[in-house]
Amino acid sequence: MKIRGVIFDLDGLLIDTEKLYQRFWRESAKKCGYTMTREQALQLRSLDKNLAKKLLAEWFGKNFSYQKVKEIRIEMMNEYIEQNGVKAKSGAKELAIYLKENGYKTAIATATNFERANYHLKLAEIGEHFDNIICASNLEHGKPYPDVYLYACKQLQLDPCECLALEDSPNGVKSAYSAGCITVCVPDGREVEDEINPYINYHAKSLNDVIDLIKNME
Repeated sequence: MKIRGVIFDLDGLLIDTEKLYQRFWRESAKKCGYTMTREQALQLRSLDKNLAKKLLAEWFGKNFSYQKVKEIRIEMMNEYIEQNGVKAKSGAKELAIYLKENGYKTAIATATNFERANYHLKLAEIGEHFDNIICASNLEHGKPYPDVYLYACKQLQLDPCECLALEDSPNGVKSAYSAGCITVCVPDGREVEDEINPYINYHAKSLNDVIDLIKNME
């Protein structure tokens, strides 16, 4: 079936913010007396909040205050972004423009809430190029559940099999795959985890390569 839509993850895929989430999860945990490793922070990428709460309780005990640590993380990250801004990933704007000029529908499917996602996209100067922003925080389940991708496809009025899903994290790839989308993994400067290879239809080194991938599928 012909590809008619492209759905993007946000953090670590379109904008260079995933490294900030990892940094400030660890720093906020430290402020509250916990030592979070980089590997643990990586597991929280795009993860559904209830699954994140469960995972953090397994690591640090049932008294771990998810809400308190998260609020500190948000405050620290917001302060950093206010001072330093955020940048679009290489190829993001060019890909978005190509898709719009060639009649593809586009959406962003993110774990970030709408207000913050919209603000970050504005700072990165790419927000106007996308048709929809779908936030998992407005749905019953976040990634790796399929809800956010199923809803994005519905908003685009397309079947999942008509949509490419661009993701950088295991939770995002699993979400898109379980929704029935065609998955493209664009890693955020890391090796692709072996566990998600069965869920990946295509690999791309960067967003710059995705245009050629789409052209070859047309």
